[in-house]
Amino acid sequence: MNTAAAATHRFSCLCLGAVLALGGCSSPPPAQLDGTVPGQWTQPVPAAGAAAAPDLQGWWKAWDDAALDALVDEALAANLDLAQAQSRLRQQRLLAGTAGSAFQPVLTAGARTLQDIAAIDSYFHASIDVSWDLGLFGAREAGERNAAASVLDARGRLQAARVALVADVVHRYLDIRMAQRQRALIDEQALLDARALQLAQVRQQQRLGTAESVHQLQLQAGQSAALRASLRETQARSAHMLAALLGRTRPEAQWLQADAKAPLPGAQALGVAALPADLLRTRPDIQVAQAAVERAAAEQGIAHAALYPRFVLGGSLLYSFNITQNFRTTQDNAPTFGPQIDIPLFDWGRRRSQADASELALQAAVQAYRQSVLDGVAEVESALAALDAQRERIASLQSTQQVLAERERVQDQRLKLGLASEFGGLAPRRAALQARSEQTTALAAHALAYVALYKALGGAPLPAEDKDDADSGMAPRAPRAEGAPS
Repeated sequence: MNTAAAATHRFSCLCLGAVLALGGCSSPPPAQLDGTVPGQWTQPVPAAGAAAAPDLQGWWKAWDDAALDALVDEALAANLDLAQAQSRLRQQRLLAGTAGSAFQPVLTAGARTLQDIAAIDSYFHASIDVSWDLGLFGAREAGERNAAASVLDARGRLQAARVALVADVVHRYLDIRMAQRQRALIDEQALLDARALQLAQVRQQQRLGTAESVHQLQLQAGQSAALRASLRETQARSAHMLAALLGRTRPEAQWLQADAKAPLPGAQALGVAALPADLLRTRPDIQVAQAAVERAAAEQGIAHAALYPRFVLGGSLLYSFNITQNFRTTQDNAPTFGPQIDIPLFDWGRRRSQADASELALQAAVQAYRQSVLDGVAEVESALAALDAQRERIASLQSTQQVLAERERVQDQRLKLGLASEFGGLAPRRAALQARSEQTTALAAHALAYVALYKALGGAPLPAEDKDDADSGMAPRAPRAEGAPS
C-alpha cells in the first residue's frame, strides 16, 4: 500500500512538473499597434503670441473669465454623467483586484449524513476539499489581461466624459454670451426699424415716399421680430442645457437676459504655440480603442488556452463515523490528492472555431485602433482649418465694419449740417448694427473653433491617479510620428 501511494505521489509530481513546463510558454504575444502619425500638422497652427500656450488640461482658463472657470469647476464636481463614469471605473478596479482569484487554491469544508447502499447503516461524513486551477497555457495571464483592459476602457471612457463635459460647458456658455449680445443688438435694430417705419409713413402721407417702401420696412420689422424670437429660444435652450450639465434644475436668471456687454473671447485671446502630433495620446477614444485591442487579445488568449488540456490539482480529506453502530470507520478516511485533467476531444472543433474567431476579432480591434488614430488626426486638422477660416472671417468683417463706421460718421456729420435727413441716416446706422452682429457671431464662432480644437486634442483635467500614472510612465502609449524610430 505504501509503495503504491509513493508511486502515485511521484506520478502526480511528474505531471505537475510537465504541465508547468508546457504552460509557461503558451501565452500569446502582445498585439502590435500601428500608431504612426504625421510629424507636423498640415493646416496652419495659430501662434501663441506674447502669452504662453495654454495647458491642455486647463485650456479654457487662458480666456481669464472667472465666471467660465467657476462653471467648469462646478460641472466637474456635480455632473451626473461624469459621476457615473467614475463609479464604473471604481467598479472595474474592484473587479480587476479579484481577476486572479479563479486561479488560486480553493479550500472548502462540508459535513453531511448518508446511508449505505443496503440502507442499514447511517454515516456522518466531514470533509476538507482543496482544488487549484493552475491556469496554464496562458489562461491566468489572459484573465488578468482582460481585467486590466476593462480598467483601461473605463478610464478612457471617464476621460472622454470629462473632455466632452468641459467642451459642452464652454460651448453652452459661449452660446449664451453670443445670444445676449445679439439680443441687445436686435433690440437696437428694432428701435431703428420702428423709427424708419414711422418716418416712411409720414413721407407717404406727404407724397414724398411710396407705399412699397413702407411695405419693405414692415417686412424688415417682421424679420427682426422673428430673429429676436429665435435668439430668445436659442438662448433659453443653451441656458437649460448648461444647467443640466451643472446638475441644476433651472438656469440662472441672468443667463436668460439680454446683455450688450456680455464677454466674448477676443480673436487673439487664446493661442497655441505648437501642436505636436504626439498630443493625440491624450485622446480618450484612442485609449478606448487600445483597451478594445487588449480585451480582444485577452479573449484570444482564453480561447487559445481552451485548446489545451485543463489541469486542476485536487485533494480531499474525509472523516467518516458510523452513526448506527457508533464507531469511526477507517477504510474511508484515506486522503486523496492528484490532478484532474480536462482534455478537449469531442468538442475540439468548437474550440478551434472559437480560437479562429478570436484571432479575427483581434485583427478587427487592431484595425479599429488604427482608424481611431487616423480619425484623431483628421479631427484636429479639421479644427485647425476651421480656426484659420474664422480668423480670416474676423479680419474681413473688421475691415467691413471700419468702412460702415466711417459711412455712419459722414452721415451724422451731414445730418448736423442739414445736408441729410434723419430718414436717410437710419439705413447706415442699421447696416453698422448688422455688421456688429456679424462680428459678434464671428467672434463666437472663432471661440467655438478653439473649443473644437481642444476637444479634438483631448483637453480636460486629469484625475490625480492618472497624473501619477503619467508621471511614472504608465500612461497609454503615444502614437509614433511618421519617420520616427519605433
